[in-house]
Amino acid sequence: MKHILIVEDEPDIQELLCAYLRDAGYKTTVAGDGVTALALFQSQPFDLILLDLMLPKIDGFGVCELIRQHSQVPILMLTALDGEDQQLRGFGMDIDDYVTKPFSIPVLLEKIRVILRRRGSTEEDNRLRYRDLAMDLDAREALLDGKALELTAREFELLRTFLAAPGRVFTREMLLAKLWGYDFYGDERVVDSHIKNLRHKLGRDYIETVRGVGYRAAKETR
Repeated sequence: MKHILIVEDEPDIQELLCAYLRDAGYKTTVAGDGVTALALFQSQPFDLILLDLMLPKIDGFGVCELIRQHSQVPILMLTALDGEDQQLRGFGMDIDDYVTKPFSIPVLLEKIRVILRRRGSTEEDNRLRYRDLAMDLDAREALLDGKALELTAREFELLRTFLAAPGRVFTREMLLAKLWGYDFYGDERVVDSHIKNLRHKLGRDYIETVRGVGYRAAKETR
């Protein structure tokens, strides 16, 4: 039985979601605010998180950011905001999908079913391999020749981004949006600095500069 964490502060919606999800065969646990959600997430495993955006104490974006530092558990975000900027910000934080309030229960259940099926159909969600590099996304561990690498959270996410899409070129703007968020207004050179540090820790040039465009996983070891 798949276990879903419902993070929602409105009691009526909590009740509704619990009833329909349990009828659909899911086990449910409820958190009414962001702090409680994070405590529950740290105390037990969940197969999917149904995450409201507007929450007390810590909002949905804050909860998502903290969870993504440790796990790639599927996140389906519930929101009353249908603006493009909000949705892009969420996708930049690697949420799996959005449902806009008021939502259709059949559509919500289908989105959950599709996300869980997709996540369960491949090992790539948990582990990545590229030449002598291996990444365990759930354990937040990166290994080179079987030895653990000491990476910061953003270095880990940079490496995961490249290894998950070998050959794909990522511009600095794409990497900023994905790792720093759409509300980041700092210097784009922060990307270059993190790439430089990551290359130093790898000791090999696994990350290739595409002049005038951005970066990608190197096609061949140099």
